[in-house]
Amino acid sequence: MTPEHSLIDWGIVAIFVTVYIGMILGGLPRLKLDRSGVALLGAIGVIGLGAMSTTQAASAVDLPTVLLLFSFMVVSAQMRMGGFYTAVTRQVAALPLARNALLGAIILVAGALSAVFSNDIICLAMTPVVAQLCLQRRLNPVPFLLGLACAANIGSAATLIGNPQNMLIGSVLHLPFDGYVRQAVPPVVLSLLVLWAWLVWGPNHETPKVQTDACRAMPADLPPGYGPLQAPPFDAWQTTKGLAVASALLLVFLFTDWPREVAALIGAGVLLLSRRLHSSDVMGFIDWPLLVLFMGLFVVNHAFESTGLAAQAVTWLATQGVQLANPGVLFVAGVGLSNLVSNVPAVMLLLPHLSGQDAGVMLALVSTLAGNLLLVGSIANLIVVDLAQKSGVVIDWRMHARVGVPVTLLTLGLLWIWLRWL
Repeated sequence: MTPEHSLIDWGIVAIFVTVYIGMILGGLPRLKLDRSGVALLGAIGVIGLGAMSTTQAASAVDLPTVLLLFSFMVVSAQMRMGGFYTAVTRQVAALPLARNALLGAIILVAGALSAVFSNDIICLAMTPVVAQLCLQRRLNPVPFLLGLACAANIGSAATLIGNPQNMLIGSVLHLPFDGYVRQAVPPVVLSLLVLWAWLVWGPNHETPKVQTDACRAMPADLPPGYGPLQAPPFDAWQTTKGLAVASALLLVFLFTDWPREVAALIGAGVLLLSRRLHSSDVMGFIDWPLLVLFMGLFVVNHAFESTGLAAQAVTWLATQGVQLANPGVLFVAGVGLSNLVSNVPAVMLLLPHLSGQDAGVMLALVSTLAGNLLLVGSIANLIVVDLAQKSGVVIDWRMHARVGVPVTLLTLGLLWIWLRWL
């Protein structure tokens, strides 16, 4: 901090540091705040400090990203309320497959669905059914549940709508949807194969069966904070309606230059025009805290950039030979920050200093695959663990690490080879 910086700049830095400490810890000590609460409080602090007016704060929010994210939350809500996710998982569970083939089918379905719908939503819907399936077949559910979590994270990297950070990257860097898919799908497919192979032939692949008395009915309710009922009955019409809108949006994204957020908003509007699903019920499935997290971080990060310190830091690093435009540096920064502050805040920190499709593709893939490294690296991981525990299946961080760490290292190594040499 140089003398020309004002007291307001000092205040912004203090708020910025506090907010990102909250991102690392998942909240602030002695306060009932999660990451969303910390981001919101940071934005309020910036405005209250006088660093930004409310109008400037509003303009700092990347509205296309927020609208795109909200719209696909509506699409996912439609699919959940129509019972689609649970029905698909039960269809897979009913297949007469051996253990390894069944594991592969679950990984494939979770990865494919996560490429179009939110990986968090897929884990919410599939975890209870997968756990029940394994217990009924006397299979150890842990490899299946870890495979589900990792596959959902990996699969979500295949498109620019698979997860929030990809939506942000695609919106800010104006990445072409079809061009991204062509570059991302091959390493994603190979990464899903690596995941399956590790679970089948890795050092801990020998998994004992569970006892019959472990089988018990699944709870009807989600854990606190995860929304309304877990498994509504299958509704063919509502499912068809949701699939039709989702398919139409994919075609629009792939073959037109229509703004993605506009097309998605129209799709969400079509789904909200319903005589059977009340709009208040649909809104109950929207992840409002995630939207608040995005908006709060947009404001805090914009205020920090206005001090000039971020640009000075990047310039100083460049003089030391550390340039974010360098693929190796971006790769390491993406992996490190994604596991330090989680992938959405990490992407927000790095994006202002990047440009071009290659940088965007690398950041999207790296920040997503890195989420499998640690249990806390992805919300999808935590959802699977929480719901599994309600089914009587305990998964701790060590059990996750035995799969997550090697799979992440292998998939990131594969990704590096693919992007740099193939």
